Formats: sequence, C-alpha cells, structure tokens
Amino acid sequence: MPKLNGNQIAPGAVISHDGGLWVAVKTNSVKPGKGGAFNQVELKNLVDGRKLNERFRADETVDAVELEFKDFSFLYAEGGNLVFMDLDTYDQIELPRDFVGERAAFLQDGMKVTLQMHEARPISIRLPQQVTLEIVEADPVVKGQTAASSYKPAVLENGLRVLVPPFIGAGEKIVVDTNEVSYLRRAEA
Repeated sequence: MPKLNGNQIAPGAVISHDGGLWVAVKTNSVKPGKGGAFNQVELKNLVDGRKLNERFRADETVDAVELEFKDFSFLYAEGGNLVFMDLDTYDQIELPRDFVGERAAFLQDGMKVTLQMHEARPISIRLPQQVTLEIVEADPVVKGQTAASSYKPAVLENGLRVLVPPFIGAGEKIVVDTNEVSYLRRAEA
C-alpha cells in the first residue's frame, strides 16, 4: 500500500486507519507557535458512516487505499435485495436495499451505476445525478398563486414526493436531482 505523510492527507483521500477504511472529508493544516505542525482531519468511515476527528503530524505516515470504480447495470429488485450486473464480465451481484438507501427508489431497469470497490467488496454506489420521472398525482393550481413564490406537492411514478412549480401537472415528465430528491426542470419531450 502506498504511504502518505500526515500533511499530505487532502479531502477525498481514502486511508486505512484504526482497522477501517476512512475518507478525508475536511482538512486543516495547523502551525502552532510551539511544537510541530499537524493536519487536523475530519474522517468518515466508508463502511458504517461514523465520523472521527484526528490529528496527523507531518512526520506520521498512513496507508493510502486504492479504490476501484466499476460500472454496473441495475437488473431488478428481489425481496430486500437489488441485483446488478457487471458491465465488463456480466457477473451478477446482489446488494441489500439499505446499501443504496432511500435513493433505491430512483433505480430503473438497465440504469448504469458506478460501484466503488475495495478488494472486490462494494463500499459505495453512485447513481446518475438526474433521472426523468412522470408525475402521477399533483394538486391543481390555485388561482392567484404566483410561480415564483410557491411550489405544490406532487407524487412521482416511483412513489416519492417532490415539490414542483404550479404550472406542472399530472402526466408530465420532470427531471429530478437524485441527491437532493428535488425538482430541477420539466423534461424535454
């Protein structure tokens, strides 16, 4: 494993520390008047999501971890599992629905996703930033409502609720941000 000095840890760096895999979220280089310089690092565990604040002196070394990014295609949901296919080898992998979390509602047949792997074990999943979905239910427009100031609730075909502008109605397709679960724009026909 490649080594990093404590002062080389930057946001996004993945390291092996205290027997786990951690990603650096924030870093702050500190040069006190007395003593040696150190790097104050906020770490997030890639497996269970715990957070940790740690100081690394410039002369300390940590193990940098190389992660592999692989493209998969979503096939189907079966019980509490989601089945994906490796686009290179056509091997199938089953992941628990909680691995994806609430964003599993955005998965569509054949959707390309990227899995972050460490030693052939999935660590995290990246969905497309935006998806196009149809609105199945939306409140009617209230006369006198202005488009700039108010949004109304709508239900998407996958069951999720989002706020949309008053001019959007049931049956229309919209583009939704998968990270924020929010309306972006009307989909082009």
